[in-house]
Amino acid sequence: MKENKSILKKITGSREASLIIVLIILCIVIQFRSPSFLTLKSILDMLKNNANTMILTLGMLGVLLIGGIDISIASTLAFSGMSVGMLLKYGIISNTFLLFVIAISIGVLCGLLVGLVISRGKVLPIIATMGFMYIYRAMAYLIGNSQWASAENLGDFKNFALGKVLGLNNVIWIVIICYAIFFIVMKWTKTGRKVYAVGSNMEAAQISGINVKNIQLLVYTVMGTLAGLCGALTTAVYSSAQPNMAYAKEMDVIAACVIGGVSMSGGRGSVGGALLGSLILAIIAKALPLVGIDSIAQNTVKGVIILVVIVLNVLTQRAMDKNNLKGREM
Repeated sequence: MKENKSILKKITGSREASLIIVLIILCIVIQFRSPSFLTLKSILDMLKNNANTMILTLGMLGVLLIGGIDISIASTLAFSGMSVGMLLKYGIISNTFLLFVIAISIGVLCGLLVGLVISRGKVLPIIATMGFMYIYRAMAYLIGNSQWASAENLGDFKNFALGKVLGLNNVIWIVIICYAIFFIVMKWTKTGRKVYAVGSNMEAAQISGINVKNIQLLVYTVMGTLAGLCGALTTAVYSSAQPNMAYAKEMDVIAACVIGGVSMSGGRGSVGGALLGSLILAIIAKALPLVGIDSIAQNTVKGVIILVVIVLNVLTQRAMDKNNLKGREM
């Protein structure tokens, strides 16, 4: 009995463990309804098609950790993706590496502008990013000039999403590299500790010598950088560039973070949680059409599942806090 209680205590005392259990249950239920779900091809396709959400979740993790928010990311993605598409459509640039550099550079500039307005201008993140959301989306439409780039316009660029290294798709490798870098930075570097410190207590962080403004500028610039990267990736994966691409994607990204246990008030969250949150969201997106749920009802079912997972997360956090308090008792 004691062993069972200790196992249960470990599960309820670990947010990641509870998310893994949710992930396993989801997979079992979906596999029962659709036997083709857990095939290798199906899993790899799911990861490739949801790569943009998985990567953007990392950037949003950093933003939420400092107590901020960024709802301009989908517009930044569209702006950078349309820039790549139009450069290819009109034959200005065709080099894949250079196009990725351009998309990422656009993302860096977009994120830097957002970060400057928030950190130096002291504008509330929700207000600043709402304004930039409209500006960057408008830029995507202006660049397109009522045009869009189709598969035939993209030439060899679209082949990037088909290429493989050691049997894994290029897009999946980029996701793995991004997560590895973030895990190292957030776990073992001073910058990672500063991000957590700013989100936990901004005034205390400032008193301890941390340049809060620079940390704010950094996380929004990184967020923009990843959005720019995802603009190029989305264009390659879906073999098209349209000004309305990734519309409302920021909601999925924020949901993935919240599912993963990232606190919207700052200071709490992990790369592992962000990964699990984005995987749960990817599985839901893949599963709903497979199990035969009507397209009109899919958003309702998705919303219910997200709410259930978040409630489980809240209960897990309460159990963790309760265990921590018991540990402090004399």
